[in-house]
Amino acid sequence: MSGHWRVVEGGAGPLRVYVTPPSAPASRGVLFVCHELPREPDAATDAGRGYPALADRLAQECESRVVVPMLRGANGSRGDFSANGWLEDLATVTREEAGQDGQLWLIGFGFGGAIALRAAVRDPRVRGVASIAGPADLTAWAANHERLLERCRRSGAISTPGFPEDVDAWAAEIVALAPLDAAARLGARPLLVVHGSDDAEVPVAAARAIADAAVGGPADLRIVPAAGHWLRADPRVVATLVGWIERHR
Repeated sequence: MSGHWRVVEGGAGPLRVYVTPPSAPASRGVLFVCHELPREPDAATDAGRGYPALADRLAQECESRVVVPMLRGANGSRGDFSANGWLEDLATVTREEAGQDGQLWLIGFGFGGAIALRAAVRDPRVRGVASIAGPADLTAWAANHERLLERCRRSGAISTPGFPEDVDAWAAEIVALAPLDAAARLGARPLLVVHGSDDAEVPVAAARAIADAAVGGPADLRIVPAAGHWLRADPRVVATLVGWIERHR
């Protein structure tokens, strides 16, 4: 059975959220998928493309409820992109969909991988994290913050004139996600790191660095041969995700 879109009230306004039917036992936990940061011009309006199909497949194969929140600035969700804003939105949706005492797994694609890792550090309900094509260090990426900000405006992830008021602080929030530090703070919780061997956006070395940083628990590193940066529709990645969740649940 396919899922549906619903609306959750976030800190910056309504958030569009794709949810699969709540037919799975609560003991299976809820899978939350964090999307990447829109990059191309006007891409924010289409940020959710492909995620409902992924959610439906994961729900069926993992026998779990799957939730895909469109974080502020993406695909009709109100607000403007910021790292702390995305963390706040993800926390809001996890409370809404998993409850205060629910168990959950976080799966992040691209920049969403950095969000998933940092969110897991803050939330003891998280059982495990998967970072797929995620960055290891955001310092250089955010260094030219005026260029990054302009790209976010072109994509539609930021639409409010004058946002942010403090560009330096906005960029500092991105750097503070610090994926390597977050991976080191996962403790005994399992981590899955998946990366395409031909990723032209994020170097493969980033995946190895994230996996190496997770010294407290099991870290699985999978390099997908001949794969690029966009992996959410790659059947090999989906199979890897399903197998990893089933082994560690």
